Amino acid sequence: MEDIEKFISGFGRFQQQYFNNSDSPYGTLRAGQRPRTLLIGCCDSRVDPVLLTGSDPGDIFVVRNIANLVPPCTPTASAGVSSAIEFAVCELEVERVIVLGHAGCGGIRALLAPRPAQRETDFVGQWMRIAQPVAERVRRDLAHHSSAEQHHACEQASILLSLDNLLTYPWLKRRVDEGKLKLHGWYFDLQSGALMAYSPRRQQFLPLVCPLNARDAMAA
Repeated sequence: MEDIEKFISGFGRFQQQYFNNSDSPYGTLRAGQRPRTLLIGCCDSRVDPVLLTGSDPGDIFVVRNIANLVPPCTPTASAGVSSAIEFAVCELEVERVIVLGHAGCGGIRALLAPRPAQRETDFVGQWMRIAQPVAERVRRDLAHHSSAEQHHACEQASILLSLDNLLTYPWLKRRVDEGKLKLHGWYFDLQSGALMAYSPRRQQFLPLVCPLNARDAMAA
Protein backbone atom coordinates (compact mmCIF):
# COMPACT_ATOMS: atom_id res chain seq x y z
CA MET A 1 0.00 0.00 0.00
CA GLU A 2 2.97 2.36 0.44
CA ASP A 3 3.38 2.67 -3.33
CA ILE A 4 -0.34 3.29 -3.84
CA GLU A 5 -0.31 6.00 -1.17
CA LYS A 6 2.72 7.58 -2.84
CA PHE A 7 0.93 7.57 -6.20
CA ILE A 8 -2.23 9.12 -4.74
CA SER A 9 -0.19 11.79 -2.98
CA GLY A 10 1.71 12.46 -6.21
CA PHE A 11 -1.53 12.85 -8.13
CA GLY A 12 -2.68 15.35 -5.54
CA ARG A 13 0.46 17.44 -6.13
CA PHE A 14 -0.08 17.16 -9.89
CA GLN A 15 -3.65 18.35 -9.44
CA GLN A 16 -2.54 21.32 -7.37
CA GLN A 17 0.09 22.27 -9.95
CA TYR A 18 -2.00 21.93 -13.08
CA PHE A 19 -5.63 22.45 -12.01
CA ASN A 20 -5.29 25.21 -9.46
CA ASN A 21 -4.48 28.20 -11.65
CA SER A 22 -5.91 29.99 -14.66
CA ASP A 23 -2.84 29.54 -16.87
CA SER A 24 -2.79 25.73 -16.58
CA PRO A 25 -1.96 24.01 -19.90
CA TYR A 26 -5.08 21.91 -19.39
CA GLY A 27 -7.11 25.02 -20.13
CA THR A 28 -6.33 24.42 -23.81
CA LEU A 29 -5.53 20.70 -23.63
CA ARG A 30 -9.12 19.89 -22.67
CA ALA A 31 -10.06 20.73 -26.26
CA GLY A 32 -7.49 18.31 -27.70
CA GLN A 33 -3.80 17.60 -28.04
CA ARG A 34 -1.33 18.95 -30.58
CA PRO A 35 2.14 17.64 -29.67
CA ARG A 36 4.91 18.37 -32.15
CA THR A 37 7.06 15.38 -31.17
CA LEU A 38 6.57 11.63 -31.20
CA LEU A 39 9.03 9.91 -28.88
CA ILE A 40 9.50 6.14 -29.10
CA GLY A 41 11.21 4.91 -25.96
CA CYS A 42 11.82 1.83 -23.84
CA CYS A 43 9.41 0.92 -21.05
CA ASP A 44 12.33 0.63 -18.61
CA SER A 45 11.24 2.33 -15.38
CA ARG A 46 14.50 4.31 -15.24
CA VAL A 47 13.95 6.01 -18.59
CA ASP A 48 10.85 8.20 -18.38
CA PRO A 49 10.81 10.41 -21.52
CA VAL A 50 8.72 13.15 -19.91
CA LEU A 51 11.00 13.31 -16.86
CA LEU A 52 14.21 13.16 -18.92
CA THR A 53 13.16 15.94 -21.30
CA GLY A 54 11.46 18.17 -18.76
CA SER A 55 8.33 18.17 -20.88
CA ASP A 56 4.96 19.58 -19.90
CA PRO A 57 1.57 17.95 -20.51
CA GLY A 58 0.79 17.97 -24.21
CA ASP A 59 4.41 18.40 -25.35
CA ILE A 60 5.20 14.89 -26.57
CA PHE A 61 3.26 11.87 -27.81
CA VAL A 62 4.98 8.88 -26.21
CA VAL A 63 5.13 5.26 -27.37
CA ARG A 64 7.01 2.85 -25.10
CA ASN A 65 7.88 -0.79 -25.60
CA ILE A 66 10.64 -3.26 -24.80
CA ALA A 67 13.92 -1.91 -26.27
CA ASN A 68 12.30 1.04 -28.10
CA LEU A 69 11.80 -1.03 -31.25
CA VAL A 70 9.83 -0.14 -34.36
CA PRO A 71 8.58 -3.10 -36.40
CA PRO A 72 8.89 -2.79 -40.18
CA CYS A 73 5.72 -2.00 -42.11
CA THR A 74 4.31 -5.41 -42.95
CA PRO A 75 0.81 -6.93 -42.83
CA THR A 76 1.85 -8.71 -39.62
CA ALA A 77 3.46 -5.71 -37.92
CA SER A 78 2.54 -5.07 -34.29
CA ALA A 79 -0.67 -3.05 -34.52
CA GLY A 80 -0.05 -1.49 -31.11
CA VAL A 81 3.17 0.28 -32.03
CA SER A 82 2.32 0.84 -35.70
CA SER A 83 -1.10 2.31 -34.94
CA ALA A 84 0.41 4.75 -32.45
CA ILE A 85 3.00 5.87 -35.02
CA GLU A 86 0.28 6.22 -37.66
CA PHE A 87 -1.88 8.31 -35.33
CA ALA A 88 1.00 10.60 -34.39
CA VAL A 89 2.18 11.12 -37.97
CA CYS A 90 -1.09 11.13 -39.93
CA GLU A 91 -3.56 12.58 -37.42
CA LEU A 92 -1.47 14.72 -35.09
CA GLU A 93 1.02 15.60 -37.85
CA VAL A 94 4.03 15.67 -35.52
CA GLU A 95 7.12 17.45 -36.82
CA ARG A 96 9.73 15.05 -35.48
CA VAL A 97 10.17 11.48 -34.30
CA ILE A 98 12.78 10.66 -31.66
CA VAL A 99 13.83 7.08 -31.00
CA LEU A 100 15.30 7.08 -27.48
CA GLY A 101 17.43 4.09 -26.47
CA HIS A 102 19.46 3.68 -23.32
CA ALA A 103 22.32 1.86 -21.63
CA GLY A 104 21.60 -1.26 -19.62
CA CYS A 105 18.56 -2.22 -21.71
CA GLY A 106 17.07 -5.50 -20.48
CA GLY A 107 15.52 -6.24 -23.86
CA ILE A 108 18.90 -6.07 -25.57
CA ARG A 109 20.41 -8.20 -22.83
CA ALA A 110 17.72 -10.82 -23.45
CA LEU A 111 18.37 -10.62 -27.19
CA LEU A 112 22.08 -11.37 -26.80
CA ALA A 113 21.73 -13.95 -24.01
CA PRO A 114 21.44 -17.69 -24.65
CA ARG A 115 17.80 -18.68 -25.02
CA PRO A 116 16.38 -20.11 -21.77
CA ALA A 117 14.34 -23.27 -21.59
CA GLN A 118 10.95 -22.85 -23.22
CA ARG A 119 8.57 -20.96 -20.98
CA GLU A 120 4.80 -21.01 -21.04
CA THR A 121 4.93 -17.75 -23.00
CA ASP A 122 7.78 -15.90 -24.69
CA PHE A 123 6.31 -12.57 -25.71
CA VAL A 124 9.62 -10.80 -25.04
CA GLY A 125 11.50 -13.23 -27.27
CA GLN A 126 8.95 -12.87 -30.05
CA TRP A 127 9.10 -9.08 -29.86
CA MET A 128 12.90 -8.95 -29.80
CA ARG A 129 13.09 -10.91 -33.05
CA ILE A 130 12.65 -7.52 -34.70
CA ALA A 131 16.23 -6.75 -33.67
CA GLN A 132 17.66 -10.19 -34.48
CA PRO A 133 19.60 -8.92 -37.55
CA VAL A 134 21.32 -6.37 -35.31
CA ALA A 135 22.30 -9.02 -32.77
CA GLU A 136 23.73 -11.28 -35.47
CA ARG A 137 25.79 -8.45 -36.94
CA VAL A 138 27.14 -7.42 -33.53
CA ARG A 139 28.08 -11.01 -32.66
CA ARG A 140 29.89 -11.31 -35.98
CA ASP A 141 31.66 -7.95 -36.03
CA LEU A 142 32.49 -7.81 -32.31
CA ALA A 143 33.08 -11.50 -31.71
CA HIS A 144 36.29 -10.86 -29.75
CA HIS A 145 34.94 -7.96 -27.72
CA SER A 146 33.51 -8.11 -24.21
CA SER A 147 29.84 -8.74 -23.59
CA ALA A 148 29.52 -5.18 -22.24
CA GLU A 149 30.87 -3.79 -25.51
CA GLN A 150 28.53 -6.01 -27.49
CA HIS A 151 25.55 -4.85 -25.42
CA HIS A 152 26.50 -1.20 -25.92
CA ALA A 153 26.89 -1.65 -29.67
CA CYS A 154 23.60 -3.53 -29.94
CA GLU A 155 21.73 -0.89 -27.93
CA GLN A 156 22.87 1.83 -30.31
CA ALA A 157 22.43 -0.28 -33.45
CA SER A 158 18.85 -1.09 -32.46
CA ILE A 159 18.08 2.65 -32.46
CA LEU A 160 19.31 2.85 -36.05
CA LEU A 161 17.26 -0.22 -36.95
CA SER A 162 14.14 1.49 -35.61
CA LEU A 163 14.93 4.62 -37.63
CA ASP A 164 15.33 2.51 -40.77
CA ASN A 165 12.09 0.66 -40.04
CA LEU A 166 10.22 3.94 -39.64
CA LEU A 167 11.01 4.71 -43.28
CA THR A 168 9.23 1.52 -44.39
CA TYR A 169 5.89 3.21 -43.57
CA PRO A 170 4.97 4.98 -46.85
CA TRP A 171 2.99 7.81 -45.26
CA LEU A 172 5.87 8.54 -42.86
CA LYS A 173 8.56 8.41 -45.54
CA ARG A 174 6.48 10.73 -47.69
CA ARG A 175 6.45 13.37 -44.96
CA VAL A 176 10.20 12.94 -44.46
CA ASP A 177 10.81 13.36 -48.19
CA GLU A 178 8.62 16.48 -48.21
CA GLY A 179 10.66 17.98 -45.37
CA LYS A 180 7.71 17.94 -42.99
CA LEU A 181 9.12 15.33 -40.60
CA LYS A 182 12.57 14.88 -39.04
CA LEU A 183 13.91 11.65 -37.51
CA HIS A 184 16.31 11.59 -34.56
CA GLY A 185 18.14 8.78 -32.77
CA TRP A 186 19.08 9.45 -29.13
CA TYR A 187 20.95 7.30 -26.60
CA PHE A 188 20.82 7.90 -22.84
CA ASP A 189 23.83 6.67 -20.85
CA LEU A 190 22.56 5.77 -17.39
CA GLN A 191 26.11 5.52 -16.05
CA SER A 192 27.29 9.03 -16.91
CA GLY A 193 23.99 10.82 -17.43
CA ALA A 194 25.05 11.83 -20.95
CA LEU A 195 22.67 12.09 -23.88
CA MET A 196 24.02 11.11 -27.30
CA ALA A 197 22.51 11.82 -30.71
CA TYR A 198 23.21 9.94 -33.92
CA SER A 199 24.90 11.97 -36.64
CA PRO A 200 24.15 10.56 -40.12
CA ARG A 201 27.00 12.64 -41.53
CA ARG A 202 29.56 11.29 -39.04
CA GLN A 203 27.82 7.91 -38.82
CA GLN A 204 28.23 7.76 -35.06
CA PHE A 205 26.58 8.87 -31.84
CA LEU A 206 27.90 12.23 -30.63
CA PRO A 207 27.31 14.06 -27.31
CA LEU A 208 24.15 16.13 -27.26
CA VAL A 209 24.27 16.76 -23.51
CA CYS A 210 27.63 15.96 -21.88
CA PRO A 211 27.95 14.34 -18.43
CA LEU A 212 27.83 16.81 -15.55
CA ASN A 213 31.51 16.35 -14.67
CA ALA A 214 32.51 17.17 -18.26
CA ARG A 215 30.25 20.23 -18.31
CA ASP A 216 31.70 21.41 -14.99
CA ALA A 217 35.23 20.97 -16.35
CA MET A 218 34.42 23.00 -19.46
CA ALA A 219 32.86 25.75 -17.35
CA ALA A 220 35.87 25.96 -15.01
